[in-house]
Amino acid sequence: MSPSLRLPARAALLSRSPPEPGVPRAPPVPPAASAPARTPRPRGLAEMPGPSSAAFIFELLCRGGVRRLHEMQVHGRARFGPLWKARFGPVLTVHVAEPALVAQVLRQEGPEPRRALSCPWKEHRSLRGVPGGLLTLEGEAWQGSRRVLARGLLRPGAAEAFAGPVATVVAELVARLQRLRRQHPRGIVPDIGTEFNRFGLEAKGHVDRRMAEVAARGPLAEEDTCVTDLLAREHVPVSSIYGNVTELLLAGVDTVASTLAWSLYELARSPGAQAALHRELVAATAANGVTNGDGATTDRATAAATAAALGRLPLLRAVVKETLRLYPVIPANARVVPDCDIRVGDYLVPRQTLITLCHYATSRDSRFFPAPDAFRPERWLRHRDTSDTPGDTPGDTPGDTPGDTPGPRHPFASLPFGLGPRSCVGRRLAELQLHMALAQILLRFEVRPEPGGGRVRPMTRTLLAPGAPISLRFLER
Repeated sequence: MSPSLRLPARAALLSRSPPEPGVPRAPPVPPAASAPARTPRPRGLAEMPGPSSAAFIFELLCRGGVRRLHEMQVHGRARFGPLWKARFGPVLTVHVAEPALVAQVLRQEGPEPRRALSCPWKEHRSLRGVPGGLLTLEGEAWQGSRRVLARGLLRPGAAEAFAGPVATVVAELVARLQRLRRQHPRGIVPDIGTEFNRFGLEAKGHVDRRMAEVAARGPLAEEDTCVTDLLAREHVPVSSIYGNVTELLLAGVDTVASTLAWSLYELARSPGAQAALHRELVAATAANGVTNGDGATTDRATAAATAAALGRLPLLRAVVKETLRLYPVIPANARVVPDCDIRVGDYLVPRQTLITLCHYATSRDSRFFPAPDAFRPERWLRHRDTSDTPGDTPGDTPGDTPGDTPGPRHPFASLPFGLGPRSCVGRRLAELQLHMALAQILLRFEVRPEPGGGRVRPMTRTLLAPGAPISLRFLER
């Protein structure tokens, strides 16, 4: 190297060498600030993928797609990606089948999202002048009804207040199962889902009688905690009480009955999980002084002890959560954001567009749930990941809401009760019924599959229902 080049070369070498001990290196000179990256322009619906209108109608009407809407979610995501559109006549629907995009929609829906552009049940009640409830009301009327019900159903201590009435219903259900078991050979109860549903519908008579009492009696006492009492205490007219209670029954009977049937079906096919759950139930209820006598749960104090025991039954809660992941009662939720355009992924979705949140597809995504078609309650037994989104209901415990995830699962991957303003207001009551019913049934019976019975697949019938009768064998413990 020539003498003229040695000095610059050595200087460059020294500039890259480590500093001498105790001598701080001068901070590097920051590079010139670069211009911020531009957010790409959102694409319009014309650029969104999806089947042709003719192909979509053919799939629905000619290939049984109406009963396979849950499967079509999975196929649509595999073919078109996490966001696609489909048109049925004049109705254009945007399907969202990615947890992060579901979260994006729910965070932009505003305080008064609408469920759908039109609803036959809503039109029927409007034409007949029958007051609606949470399923059909919109705007201020809907918000008012939800506030009243939320004050009763979501208040602290609501579970304990409802424990007595729920325990009475559960005791009647167990007694019904015992009668059915004796009536059928080898203890096989056929079509258990229909039996549970029929039992729930019989409760409507109790509601009618209670409403007549509310209309005739004086001021309500503090211990009056029926839904009709909660509404009457807020001076809701009797006609509106009937509208709300009717729609709560409509939303709560099939849903709880179906989930209870699916839970028992999967536990019957998983004897190890059922045995572990039975051990947990025996230990927890014994610690709370709850016995297996036929009339034990009808006592209010014993019912409160049972409700307290539910807080220490993580496997029971995990069984219900895993059942709802595999068989979400509402496989897809419809949303209409009425006031503004919203951005979903790379697309701008105009206001008034019908958006379908594909919960069945997201809850069976192998990226978030390994072996997504397998019944594995233990996947819900991990601790809460504090980086996840908390639930929207006060009093949530680990295992109850978006946020308590094992591994990479996204907090919006399984939303059986929805999230946000339109989430299920009866969630706590539904969970209480499911937990207490499963606990009392499994303390009294061992549940086995029907001998020779085949695999039961789900089908879409507005709700996600069993595609064939679920028949189970109940053996007295």
